[in-house]
Amino acid sequence: MDKDIDPIKVANEKSLDDFIKEYLPSDQTWTTWTNPATSTPHSITLQTAATLPTPDFLACFNLISCTSSADYKKSPDGWKPRSKQKEMKLLDMKYIVVKSDDGEGEGEGEVQAFASVMPTYEDGYPVLYIYEIHLCSALQGTGLAHTLMTLILAIAHKIPSTQKVMLTCFTCNERAVRFYEKTGFARDEFSPLPKVLRNGSRKEVDYVILSKGVER
Repeated sequence: MDKDIDPIKVANEKSLDDFIKEYLPSDQTWTTWTNPATSTPHSITLQTAATLPTPDFLACFNLISCTSSADYKKSPDGWKPRSKQKEMKLLDMKYIVVKSDDGEGEGEGEVQAFASVMPTYEDGYPVLYIYEIHLCSALQGTGLAHTLMTLILAIAHKIPSTQKVMLTCFTCNERAVRFYEKTGFARDEFSPLPKVLRNGSRKEVDYVILSKGVER
């Protein structure tokens, strides 16, 4: 590969169709998922921040609010809806959107879950950063999160030079931390350590940065 070519920049400059063709499984099996408990079919699509329809964007935001706003409120920065929505609209953000299949055609159901990722650089490393993974309560524990993670790891593997997949998680979200650790993530070398105060006590950090290397 030409050393002057930046694969992260190349990935972010691709059209949505080309991104799907280049970095997602070609057999299209990733576009559907069936709830093993109810046999209910769901569709999976890839969108960008620009192509995500407003109703779906708001549905994704509502999922974040329902599942994580309480954790944000406990943090020093608090829950800031406007800042979160601004982050969600970052130009290079990609959305893996899971919808119920209502029988009216692709994309016509309601958003039930989503993941958002971005090819980027973090601490000088080319990475695929996971910004969000959120599922409605009815789909938690069904294996869908593992399906989404498998797809994310497949994207990371196909983007040349990507060294690791990274994410940030509140330490109080023990269920999420256990899930990520079970799928091979570990504390990243750049994850902040507890602060030692003047009196010698330790102030724990309320979040952890986790990462998983991309095998080549």
